[in-house]
Amino acid sequence: MSIPSRNSLTLFSLTLGLAAFLPSPSGILVSCQGLGLHTFPEELGPGVKQLDLSNNFIHNLTETCTSQFRQLEHLNIRFNQLETVSEMALAHLTHLHTLLLAANNLDRNYFSNGRAFRWLRSLETLDLSANNLDSDMAAWYFSNLTSLKKLDLSWNEMTRLPGDVFQGMLNLREINLNNNLIMEIEEGAFEPLVGLKVVHLAMNSLHCISGFSLTQLQVLNLSYNALEFFASEQGEEIYQLQVLDLSHNSLIYFPKLPKVHHLTHLNLSNNAIISLAPNSTTTAEFTLRHEKTVRPNVSLDVYNIAASLAKVTDLDLSNNQLSLFPFTFFHNLSSLQNLNMAMNCLQDMTMESSHGDIESNKPVVMQGPVLSVWSLDLQSNSIHSLPRWFFDMMPKLETIDLGSNKVLMEHNSVHKVKCTSFCSISHLKHLSLRRNNIVKLYPDMFNQTSLVSLDLSENEGLSMPKGSLDSLEFSLQKLSLRRNQMDNYMTELPCLKMLEIVDLSDNKLSHLPPGLVCSPLEHLDIRSNYLQDLEKPATVHWSSSLRYLFVAGNPFSCCALNWLDVLQAASVSMLDLNETLCSYQDQNRTLSVKITSNPRHLCPGQRKTSFLAVLLLVMVLCFLFLTSGIYHLKKHRKLQKYLGFRSNRVDPIPCHLDREKKTQQIPADSVTKV
Repeated sequence: MSIPSRNSLTLFSLTLGLAAFLPSPSGILVSCQGLGLHTFPEELGPGVKQLDLSNNFIHNLTETCTSQFRQLEHLNIRFNQLETVSEMALAHLTHLHTLLLAANNLDRNYFSNGRAFRWLRSLETLDLSANNLDSDMAAWYFSNLTSLKKLDLSWNEMTRLPGDVFQGMLNLREINLNNNLIMEIEEGAFEPLVGLKVVHLAMNSLHCISGFSLTQLQVLNLSYNALEFFASEQGEEIYQLQVLDLSHNSLIYFPKLPKVHHLTHLNLSNNAIISLAPNSTTTAEFTLRHEKTVRPNVSLDVYNIAASLAKVTDLDLSNNQLSLFPFTFFHNLSSLQNLNMAMNCLQDMTMESSHGDIESNKPVVMQGPVLSVWSLDLQSNSIHSLPRWFFDMMPKLETIDLGSNKVLMEHNSVHKVKCTSFCSISHLKHLSLRRNNIVKLYPDMFNQTSLVSLDLSENEGLSMPKGSLDSLEFSLQKLSLRRNQMDNYMTELPCLKMLEIVDLSDNKLSHLPPGLVCSPLEHLDIRSNYLQDLEKPATVHWSSSLRYLFVAGNPFSCCALNWLDVLQAASVSMLDLNETLCSYQDQNRTLSVKITSNPRHLCPGQRKTSFLAVLLLVMVLCFLFLTSGIYHLKKHRKLQKYLGFRSNRVDPIPCHLDREKKTQQIPADSVTKV
């Protein structure tokens, strides 16, 4: 690999300023992203193999611009204003395998630009997305690229795919046609692509797919179209199809799939499928609404279709119009693990016979387990009850979401009201009863059911008397009681020794349930309650396990923040602490401040204590000062007396008149004459 000269590097840094010149495993990478360039950079040296020019204002590519990049392998010119590519501009890029040209103006001069692309004989990846290209324009850019493996034509203006549009592109593996206006795919359009594995056709205007014959295809995305019908050829060929997305269409019937395939993921959500009961769709002919024409006779026996779905592991039927749970249909899906039937019209669970007739709530005798489902999503239906046999027919079921239904939990043995029992379902681990208008739980509701997670949130007014969760003491790890408007009299929790995650937000709790003290909590959400303090035994116990705590929206007292000291000392993460307030009394007013502002000194008791402490300190200082002054004064006097005796000094006579008077009083004969 040749390295640019020192002069080249200097000019490069001076010209491009913030551009990055970096070594990479695949050669030198130069990034000039978003530098406001209007022309192709020069003097970068011959060693550059990856060049990023995205988010600039480049209009033209010429031979002069690219002649020095003979080793270039990866070129990114996304989000520029490119509209002209000279005929020889790409002739020197014989090693180029990736060319990204998204979000430019390649709809202009497409005819002359197309001639420049014929030189790219080694190109494997081409991105032409968001260039306002119609079907004919696009073909000019890639028609001669026989080595191309990945082609992106998304976000363009294509309305159809001509039969010869991909002629000669034998190596193409993946094509993205999302977000176009495609209404028609001519016969044979994809047939030359013998190596094609992935096709994305989402967000188009296709109404019908018939005669699907791409046996080599593994992934097909047709979501967000207007499909009313999907049918494949019914030969004996083995299809490699593994993932099929037909969501957000207008399908009334189950798609007619190949007889032999490898399908594992099938998405039929957001359609208009009414029934999957046996023989429910044996209509010989039907009318496509957009064409008002009758299609030829087509057998749509759902029972036979289901027999070919033995390898499907994930099936999404959410947001359709199913009113019956099709046990017979699912019985043939022996590998099914994840089933989504949310947002349908399911009510009471009934069993249909093999002829499509609805039978009683008693199960039909079948050999072996009916469903191999592990996860079942039934949220947002109108389910009132689930009979016992419903769970018995799914012995592997671990997760069920019954949120936003009308599941009855009433304990009424006198009137024998249909209700749902969650007792003795040993395989059930995760249960959601969110938003079911449940008002009361009853003792031993989950007896011999070792739930790991339980969601009872958004059941306003929910009452949890003592004993309702007793059987979950050694299994429950996650509990959600969010937005239930529960107070302390409605919440009785046992000692849940495995509980790690609890959501008690949006309730009316003035103190935490005592049962939580013994739980090794790691994540606790108590936002928007009536809590003024957290009990010391709880915080001390949680300090060794708690990692995340959410407390905002509570009326905490600024004068009772010992819990905060304990948890902060334990390095518990409280991500909403800056949003948390506490209150204190100032005369006759109640004021609030941020709990992070160290507000303890604002408390009345703290202020009185502080005043007394200051007063005491002042008194002590005054006493010490006075004592010191007296001591020094006495010491000074003693020192003066001591010094006077030692020096034989005579104190001066204060008044000369007295001295004269005393002299006059001395007798004359007592005066010694010298």
